[in-house]
Amino acid sequence: QVQLVESGGGLVQAGGSLRLSCAASGIIKRINAMGWYRQAPGKQRELVATITSDSSTNYADSVKGRFTISRDNAKNMVYLQMNMLKPEDTAVYYCNADRVQTLSRIVLEVWGQGTLVTVSS
Repeated sequence: QVQLVESGGGLVQAGGSLRLSCAASGIIKRINAMGWYRQAPGKQRELVATITSDSSTNYADSVKGRFTISRDNAKNMVYLQMNMLKPEDTAVYYCNADRVQTLSRIVLEVWGQGTLVTVSS
């Protein structure tokens, strides 16, 4: 069974920084892409950033230049460095893994439980 566990959320003032981490557990051979999504109150979940196994990245326009996604393939971890945070970044941030290859099968998609980021003005 593959699980994702996020950490690093919390309360920060506007202009501040936070670093989110996500660890994938289980017997994992390879993860295709990993990413971060967020869902603000009353809004749909949206993409924040993704990173492929060869470190190609993609960012939402709203976070370009402020957020940086990275991953450690050996540890099956993905990170999100968030700088110059704004109140509109307040949301629950979810980690996602796309096409996780285990010993016996490929799991198409896995989600973490989410971590809350609150940015005060």
